[in-house]
Formats: sequence, C-alpha cells, structure tokens
Amino acid sequence: MIAPTSTAPVTPTPPTPVASNPVLSSDFETFLRMLTTQARYQDPLEPIDSSEYAAQLAQFSMVEQQVMSNDLLAALSAQFGSGNMAQMSGWIGMEALTTAPVTFDGTPVTINPNPAAAADEVFLVVYDETGLEVQRQSIPLSTDPVQWAGVSDDGTPFPNGVYSFEIESYAASDLILTDPAETYAGIVEARIQDGQTILILEGGTAVLASTVTGLRDPI
Repeated sequence: MIAPTSTAPVTPTPPTPVASNPVLSSDFETFLRMLTTQARYQDPLEPIDSSEYAAQLAQFSMVEQQVMSNDLLAALSAQFGSGNMAQMSGWIGMEALTTAPVTFDGTPVTINPNPAAAADEVFLVVYDETGLEVQRQSIPLSTDPVQWAGVSDDGTPFPNGVYSFEIESYAASDLILTDPAETYAGIVEARIQDGQTILILEGGTAVLASTVTGLRDPI
C-alpha cells in the first residue's frame, strides 16, 4: 500500500473586501481575470479558440453597455419625475376633470356630457360604488354641463359615498354609444409611482395625471 504523499499546507488567500456598491467596472475586471485563468490552465491538446474569447468579451461588453444605458434612463426619468412633481404641486387644491368615480357629500356634482352627434335622446346613468345602477335620467342633447343633485326620483337624497356616471346616447330608441361621463373632483395630493404622476382626489380616488382633461378653481 502506498502511503499518501504529504503536501505543505496552503495559506488561504485573504478574501477580497466586497464593495458596498459594486459597479460594472469591477465585474468586468473579474471577468477578465476569469478568462486569464481559463487560458492559463487550458488543456494544451485542446486549446480554447481565440474567437471564443472575443465572443465572450463582446457579449459582456454589450451587457455592460445595456446596464449603463438603463441606469442613465432611470436617472433621467427621476429628474423628469421631480420636475413634473413640482409642476403637479400647483394642481393641489384645484378641481380636476376626469372620468374617475367621485365622492358625493350632498353637494351637487357637475357632469360634462359628450353625447353622440347622431343621438336624438341622451340619458345620464348613475352607479354606486358597487357598480349598481341607482338612477337614470334624461338630459338635454348638449355638451353643456349638467348638475346631478344626488336626489332620487321620489325626492329622497342619496347617501354620501362614491358614485360614477355614464352617458348613454340613443338614436331611434337604439343605444348607439355609452361613454363614461367626466366630472370634477378636488385634488388633495400628488405623488410619483412607477415613474408616473398619480393624483389623489377627494374621497381617495387615484387617477393618472395624464387622464385629466381639465382644471378649474373650486366653486
């Protein structure tokens, strides 16, 4: 039986401190060291093709450039978002015109209808926060604003809550168009979320700033 050959203990290489914020340059240097080590210990009978090295370097370089581009775009987006936020701060306290549900507190709600041009009859349809239709009333065939008083047909006030509105356009008794109705609601907050500006309306409804089609001072 052959005794095992003793070898001198190998002093472990001290670990390289890891930077708190690693960057692509350090990753690229690590990649180069790996390629160098691979070349040093390759099988002389089956050497690695030089074109394979070039392909690996090109691939890593492309990834590096892509990540750097993404970082740059993220930085630019943050700058634009900050500027947009400063602009949106001036909207707080104003009333925004949107198709989002609005909070009814007993104060009449202003509706901006947009009936079909071919319509000969138009209805305002009111839904509660569960999506249940609670009222349907005929309105003038016009784009002039109308007021929803929040009173049922028998004169009973509707309870406070969140309501949404639709405009139904009819021609010869046939429904030809259903559109969400635009209403005004006060803006109480603006925030940046996923690179987009979100407005919080009275009652807690959140809408994208890009969906606001009008602004006015509170009446």
